[in-house]
Amino acid sequence: MSDEKNEEVLHEAPSDFEFLQEKIKERPINKKKLLKRTIITASMAVLFGLLACLSFLLLEPVLNNWLYPEEEPEIVTFPQEKNEMRPEDMLTEGTTTGQEESETEESSSLQENGTASAQMTEAVPENSTENTDTAETEINSSEQPKTEESAPAMETVPVDPIKPLEPYQMQYEELYKVYREIASSMVTVTAVHADVDWFNNTDQSEGTTAGVIIANNNRELLILSRKSSLDNAQAIRVSFCDGVEADAVIKQYDENTDLAVLAVDLKYIGSDTLSAVTVATLGSSIISGITGTPVIAVGNLFGYKDTVCYGMITSKNNVITMADSEYKLMTTDIYAGTSPSGILVDMNREVIGIIDNSHNHEETKNLLSAVGITELKGLITKLSNGEDIPYVGIYVQDISEQTGSELGILPGVYIVDIDMDSPAMLKGIQKGDILVRAGTQQINSAADYMNVLRNVHVENSIDIVVRRASVNAYEEMHFMIQPVKQNEG
Repeated sequence: MSDEKNEEVLHEAPSDFEFLQEKIKERPINKKKLLKRTIITASMAVLFGLLACLSFLLLEPVLNNWLYPEEEPEIVTFPQEKNEMRPEDMLTEGTTTGQEESETEESSSLQENGTASAQMTEAVPENSTENTDTAETEINSSEQPKTEESAPAMETVPVDPIKPLEPYQMQYEELYKVYREIASSMVTVTAVHADVDWFNNTDQSEGTTAGVIIANNNRELLILSRKSSLDNAQAIRVSFCDGVEADAVIKQYDENTDLAVLAVDLKYIGSDTLSAVTVATLGSSIISGITGTPVIAVGNLFGYKDTVCYGMITSKNNVITMADSEYKLMTTDIYAGTSPSGILVDMNREVIGIIDNSHNHEETKNLLSAVGITELKGLITKLSNGEDIPYVGIYVQDISEQTGSELGILPGVYIVDIDMDSPAMLKGIQKGDILVRAGTQQINSAADYMNVLRNVHVENSIDIVVRRASVNAYEEMHFMIQPVKQNEG
């Protein structure tokens, strides 16, 4: 009986403890609260990031100036030339010095001869005729053997066949000395390009061009180089004459001439390198009689860096007409590669041209040419100071004095072309107009117009006065033109 009761208790037990059994349910997700918290968290993260970036931008210049104090950069200037130097002016200083030296030597020799003769006169007594005769006899007898002994020596002097080559050897030695002095101003500019192929593999390539150090503004070394060689470069490196490399950035560039000024921060250059390099001197390319003078080409002439060639200038009268500018192209007898880069240097160790073969004719494509440095000085000055290049879009050409007198259009320059949608075209200036004044400056040549425009800031308007042919005469017209940045034109 007891067993039956126990079994009943066992069967009934679970029902008696059902209140102890729990079923855990998941808490329902409140999507609105979750979304709200997510938005708040993301907003705080963005706000924190913005505050961090703002704080960094505000404090970075202060900390940088505190840690690395720098001097204000100096304004770079390259004096522009107005008048050509005549050949007789170039020889004045040397001739004068030579004449003075020769006159000094002649006077000193005369004094010495006079003193010697006076001493001989005093040594011989006036009242001693016999002694005088005896002395003359002894002198004549002593001179006779000397003449007889010297005659055979002159006949037996051998002729050295190598001596006629000595002038050429000396000339090349002088050219090499000039090259060694200018070599410390040359650098190799390397543009690093990174390309991704179809398989997502990165291919890194490098292109090199020559550069020349043109200024030190107490903050940067400024280097003149080719801009097209640096297009789409991920990094730019400059290698100096002692082999040291440093990163560089493009400070400013000009589309017309394909020139760019690179800046290398001085804090990335050691003192040893700064003492090893030199700043090149910009000379003159408009000196009369420059044709036929010897020059030295330095740079990347055959696709290899640090190359040098000697030659002479064969022509200087080729004209390159570009938008708002005109340049003289000098040609040489130096053979070069298809795309050379570098500088032309004269015997005064001065840069007279920037190598550029892109304007050569087909028959002279491999003969080295260079744009004259005189016309480039104004442009290089603006590039060195990081100033924008003003763009108007006018192509001008000089008018000869005879043509101007016959047509009655002097002074002025002839507008041969206008860029499409340029500021000049939008204001109404036309091809065939005669440009007579820009601002307050009377225009007599393309160089005058180019120099005026170089001194104009892009935010300032300029009054351009032209003469336009009408039925019976030329009508004067005024146009107020707002230049734009060349790279945006």
